[in-house]
Amino acid sequence: MIINRKLVFLAFVIATGCSKPAESPNTYFQIQANPLFNEFNKPINFSNLKEEHFTQGADSVIAHCRKELEKIYQIDAGDRTFDNTMLALDDLYDDLERIASVSQLMQSTHPDSLIRNAALESFTRMEKFGNEISLSEDLYQAVKDYSKTSEASGLTKNYQVKFLKETLEDFERNGFALSKEKRDTLKLIKDEITEIGNAFDQNIAAYQDFLIVSEKDMEGLSKDYKDARKLPNGTYRVDLSYPSYQPFMKFAKSDKARQALYMKYYNRAADKNTKTLQRLLQKRKEMATLLGYSSYAAWRVADRMAKDTETVWNFEHTLSSSVKAKADIDYQELLDARNYRGTGATGIIQPWQNSFVNNILLEEKYQVDEEAIKAYFPLDAALDGLFQITQSLFNVTYKEVQDPSVWNPDVREFEVYDNDKLIGRFYLDFFPRDNKYKHAACFGMIKGKSTPWGYQIPNATLVCNFPPPTPDKPSLMPHSQVRSLFHEFGHVLHQMLTTADLSKQSGTSVARDFVEAPSQIFENWIWDYTSLVLFAKHYETGEVLPKELYEKMIAAKNVGSGLATESQILYGTLDMTLHDKYDPFGEIPVDDVVRDLTMEITHFPYISGTHFQTAFGHLNGYGASYYGYMWSKVYAEDMFSEFSKHGVLEKNTGLRYRNIILAKGGSEEPMDLVKEFLGREPNNEAFLKSLGL
Repeated sequence: MIINRKLVFLAFVIATGCSKPAESPNTYFQIQANPLFNEFNKPINFSNLKEEHFTQGADSVIAHCRKELEKIYQIDAGDRTFDNTMLALDDLYDDLERIASVSQLMQSTHPDSLIRNAALESFTRMEKFGNEISLSEDLYQAVKDYSKTSEASGLTKNYQVKFLKETLEDFERNGFALSKEKRDTLKLIKDEITEIGNAFDQNIAAYQDFLIVSEKDMEGLSKDYKDARKLPNGTYRVDLSYPSYQPFMKFAKSDKARQALYMKYYNRAADKNTKTLQRLLQKRKEMATLLGYSSYAAWRVADRMAKDTETVWNFEHTLSSSVKAKADIDYQELLDARNYRGTGATGIIQPWQNSFVNNILLEEKYQVDEEAIKAYFPLDAALDGLFQITQSLFNVTYKEVQDPSVWNPDVREFEVYDNDKLIGRFYLDFFPRDNKYKHAACFGMIKGKSTPWGYQIPNATLVCNFPPPTPDKPSLMPHSQVRSLFHEFGHVLHQMLTTADLSKQSGTSVARDFVEAPSQIFENWIWDYTSLVLFAKHYETGEVLPKELYEKMIAAKNVGSGLATESQILYGTLDMTLHDKYDPFGEIPVDDVVRDLTMEITHFPYISGTHFQTAFGHLNGYGASYYGYMWSKVYAEDMFSEFSKHGVLEKNTGLRYRNIILAKGGSEEPMDLVKEFLGREPNNEAFLKSLGL
């Protein structure tokens, strides 16, 4: 998942070209003694951040942007140029986003509640200011005036043409066909959406609960797992973080205990987010109606690859039909697997039994033992392998910064070099802690951009929740979490290897339904033995992952792929239904929509009393866009077919991928980039093959 700031002002997808634009005349915006305002291309001094820095930061950058806007407004129509209007606008956006994005990261990860709250308040104010910019009539007129100049008519650089075109289109999509009175109303609605969306995310991050279980309930769990959760009175505390929840659901023999934990997990944030989500859907519907769209989804998808909701619905329905037969086979395998160990269970498989029975299937039929596999994937070795592969493929070097200034002691900082040239900086925040963002995501911080002082290097943070090390063992990763590591690092590379001239075209600033392709493609390297032998080594003996064990993993690779795809279809269909077909002002509660879609799409029953949607954070950040995960995967698998053909470690293919897909960011339409890389029209053959179809 990519979190590349959520400022909603003119959230367009822009293109960039390879030619260098005229450089910005502005000075690099800084506030002395405030760590948020780093020196140009120097790291942010995170360890010195205090709550007052966020208030000052928001005040300062908003005031600065107002002054820069006034400069743009005051230029006579006949004197407008790309540099004094469009480039100045990109500079302004970049200044605002630098502070807003770091504030969002700190709100999501900082251990100090005072800093988290100050960062959230400041981020919200900057989002609202972004709403104001998106509805600035003076700015719209400035861009429109420039579009009528002879210079604009004669633009030959693709990034400039697209920047201008899409800026105008987004102004119009964001309300400039409306009267001033209606635009004022729209501004209020957007501000409410900002507040409600941030509250939705914050409620998920802050939610904490746990299950106290007995020694008998822990039967099936490893000694390490139990030791990390044992209480002085002999009971165990199992919280709802990934490293706690997932192993318990997979290995705990107690069906009753798994059911109890399942009910807690699928009620996260329900006490607050049931109403919060309803309000978010209502305000999005109001916004879309005011803008003249049939639904929020119709408005949202218009600037995506899909272009319209009909295309999205056709994609979901076609995918559902394609995987049905495989999902039927998967479900029958689970039913059969229940008999392998005489569980005594009959009838349908309940959702809290799915992982447990699937693990029985893997162990008994396919001889795949996850605990044995984990021993070959200590986190540090997996990270080292990821680094080896990507450094070689893309001709870069990562250097860890010693004694970095970070927000938590276990956060690590790395610099990215192309030969001896510093081109990027990223941070790794790997382990769970209270009030931290609960999932895995790449947080964009500073975007790549051409400036008078040289190229502004991108900064990003990879936030995960991997199993922490124990006193006697390193962090051992299930293969699925190695996949998450490679996936999210794909987003990091998309940021780090950008060469875009404009901030708005940089790195992951691509169509939302393409942004997951450069991350999903990297999941394939964890299934290739020539890659695995580089790093999959036993944490005690150093033994390379045996070929026999690898072949068992490959044989089991697509076990449950149909059921897993059904889950993804459910998430995408729920997201689209709530934003396209559902009436948030009507009598039907969202729970009923979740129930009906669960029963229609998946093989597992809906469990009354659960509210999974209240912790489904993508409903905010990826609203009406979650379909993009599977949509992107079609292109990811097709692009990986080039690596399969030439070799997954083949450098020429890696450099072509870097230069065409990663470096260009949003410089061209995603489809054009994919065609250029493939040398042909894309198709879904590799995608269907990846699912075992």
